[in-house]
Amino acid sequence: MKRIEEIYWLRFYGCLAVFGYHFLDRLNQYLDNVYVDLARIPTVLGTPIFIFISIFLFSARYGDRPPPGFLVKRLQYVMVPYVVYGLIYALTKYANLRREGVPAGLVDTLIEYLLYAGWHGYFLIIAMQFYAFYWLYSRYGLERWLPPGPWLVLGSLIGIAYWGLTRHYDIEPPGYLLWIAPLGWIYLFFLAMLVVRNYPRLTPERLAEVPWLKWLSQPALLLGFVAAIVLLTLRGDLEYSSKETWVVPFFVLFTLYAVTRLRHVRATPLVKFINRYSFGIYLAHPMFFALVDFAHEFVPFSLLLYSLLLIVVGMAGSIAFNRVVNSLPWGGMLFGKTLYVPGARHGAATQAR
Repeated sequence: MKRIEEIYWLRFYGCLAVFGYHFLDRLNQYLDNVYVDLARIPTVLGTPIFIFISIFLFSARYGDRPPPGFLVKRLQYVMVPYVVYGLIYALTKYANLRREGVPAGLVDTLIEYLLYAGWHGYFLIIAMQFYAFYWLYSRYGLERWLPPGPWLVLGSLIGIAYWGLTRHYDIEPPGYLLWIAPLGWIYLFFLAMLVVRNYPRLTPERLAEVPWLKWLSQPALLLGFVAAIVLLTLRGDLEYSSKETWVVPFFVLFTLYAVTRLRHVRATPLVKFINRYSFGIYLAHPMFFALVDFAHEFVPFSLLLYSLLLIVVGMAGSIAFNRVVNSLPWGGMLFGKTLYVPGARHGAATQAR
């Protein structure tokens, strides 16, 4: 498949957004002001970007014919790291609670993390559901009944209603079960399918052939929406996560703008480098954040030094760890494979997951 430059940029942005979101969560323990809230705005798009990219690439690569063993391979390279990292984070949480004298049951902690998806790897459960849906959608020609255009609109309304109603009625099942339900994310599937179906026309030269997509991808529309978000932030009226009603239209406008403007913008070596390790960074960076926090208990840092250590140790540690485990047999399957990115500076390449 021909390289799609805008996907490199989107994955780069998504990786930094997830990293930044968790970084700001740590920082928010010491700083709680409107400036931190404003910094959160671009980070809420991280998880949706990864889901969108996965669906987009599979549809662009395989069309309506996913290869034999498609779902088995996805299970291997998505759900195995989910279990491995889920065990690591669950055992770490259990050990920390015991160290602090908080009563905690090992079985209960494992259930929370692995069965209730109570850690940031909940994204993998969402992705796996949509991989299965893509397989069904393609294999059984569901586009005839679920065309991506109308269903992007309907899916967006479903997502807005889902996040809005669950917030309004304070519905909070155990772990992140609320978050992994596909209703809140279904718009991402149809947005990806819509972009793939119209991909040849999503250029500045041909965008007029799809008038409503041209209108939705206008920079003025995106900037106007961002301005409204900033205004509501200054008023203190918003919550910040990828599971908010306002994120649904924000992501749609942002993505359509990005895919129509970044087509011919070549990804830089840094962008490709981060792309190569993006999966490992996503999964591993909280482990290295936790190391900084552990050291901070014994050697208190200034806020500036603490912030710098989170960024440097979190990013460099995740990349180094991913490089090491991918050099070992089965390491990529257990801890997340690196991506093969043409033109990136790396050693022996592995195939894209």
